[in-house]
Amino acid sequence: MEAIRVRQTLSRNGELTLRNLPILKGQDVEVLLLFPPIKIKPSHLTARTLLNSELIGLWKDRADIDDNLKFARLLRKKAQKREGINYADAR
Repeated sequence: MEAIRVRQTLSRNGELTLRNLPILKGQDVEVLLLFPPIKIKPSHLTARTLLNSELIGLWKDRADIDDNLKFARLLRKKAQKREGINYADAR
C-alpha cells in the first residue's frame, strides 16, 4: 500500500475535502487522520467559584436522602469499588 501525505487546515468544523489525488475510480483507499490534541486551559476552582456554583445545595430538595453525609459516604464507597480503576495510581 502506498501513502500520500496531505496537510490541510480545516476551514469548517468536521469537514475535510481532498481533491486532485492520484487515485483512480474504483480503487480501494484507507484514510487515517492524524491531528494534535486540542489543548484546553485548565480552570482554577476557587472557594468563591464553588460557593457560587450549583453544586452547593444540590441535594437539599431530595426527599430520598435522609442523611446527606451518610449518602455522600455511600457514593464514595461505591466509586472506590468500581472495577478497572486503580486509585493507588492517582495519588
